[in-house]
Amino acid sequence: MFEKFIERYENTLVNDVIPFWEKNCIDKECGGYFTSLDRDGSVYDTNKYMWMQWRIVYMFGEFYASEYKKDEFLKIASDGFDFLYNKGRAEDGSYYFALNRAGEPIISQYNVFSDCFAAMGAAEMYRATGEKRYFDAAKEAMDSYLARVASGNPAGRWNKSMPARQSYQALGHYMMIANLALVMRRGLGITDYDKAGSEALDLVLDKFWNEEYKVVFENILPDGSFDLESCQGRMLNPGHVLEAMWFMLDYMNEMGNTSRQAEVLKIIEATLNFGWDKEFGGIFYFMDVLGKPHLELQHDMKLWWVHNEALIACLYAYKVSKDEKFLNWFYKLDDWTWSHFPDPEYGEWFAYLNRRGEPTHMLKGGKWKTFFHLPRCLFMSVKLMKEMDAQ
Repeated sequence: MFEKFIERYENTLVNDVIPFWEKNCIDKECGGYFTSLDRDGSVYDTNKYMWMQWRIVYMFGEFYASEYKKDEFLKIASDGFDFLYNKGRAEDGSYYFALNRAGEPIISQYNVFSDCFAAMGAAEMYRATGEKRYFDAAKEAMDSYLARVASGNPAGRWNKSMPARQSYQALGHYMMIANLALVMRRGLGITDYDKAGSEALDLVLDKFWNEEYKVVFENILPDGSFDLESCQGRMLNPGHVLEAMWFMLDYMNEMGNTSRQAEVLKIIEATLNFGWDKEFGGIFYFMDVLGKPHLELQHDMKLWWVHNEALIACLYAYKVSKDEKFLNWFYKLDDWTWSHFPDPEYGEWFAYLNRRGEPTHMLKGGKWKTFFHLPRCLFMSVKLMKEMDAQ
């Protein structure tokens, strides 16, 4: 059924995306990785952003443990780990947001997701090698992430907000806890974080979903209510929601508890319907639930990662439900995504398109794009399609 799709996705992963990053991202002189890569893979900035760096560790570690295994993948990941752990880790065990090329901190550890992706990368290294230092690093980073989220002030003393500013609970923090719980379970072989994962799943479904508007909000008030009086309170991020929902399907599948599966499927369908641009196609980046002006100027752009996560969500939803509407959504998304994002001349994918689907930036990597969403999408999509074809 998926034979032609599998061939295209797998060929792009193995012969295009992995080689592009393997060739261009390694800093052989200073260690770590270059992620600010221009259209042709040349480096245009040497600062090292920790989210992007740890994601490379994670992906090369995962590919080393996969059917696409190459010994070089483990070396790329382990060398990166050593650089990031030794230079990017603060005294309290948290991780800076950015380093310069040499590995000196240039932006403080205000952003909790540096810890999140450090935990993922270290856990994948432990799965690949069994070395205890990776186990310890993964647990330390995971515990730091959970503690900072639970504090209600993840930015800590680097929070620039004043006391009068409205605080929120953010979808991103909790969707990642569910995902991280699985990464720890699979990578470290422990169940220490199962409870945190289950609680995060319930919180997202119980609190962030709004039945009246049929949307998942990006931010909710600390008491779990919705704020329709501000742009931040009304904000929707369809890509985040679709990513969160396939995380939830993955978590429920791993735990053998699918009691809330129907709710997740309903959210996936509602998000696709709400987020799809009916005039130009593709999925909007940011939206306002009431259709009011959005403060983010890039709100109507089409981003690579949003479509990557949507493809996985559609395939996962079809796999667990066998509902043709999700298969049809996959076909629709596949057609739009593959006709707009891939770069036929230099390989890899463009990241940023305007609303009409035209590239606004030629870069292949930067402060927010790295070797992560696209290879993970291709990898996960092939895995899901092969599983369905084998049924």
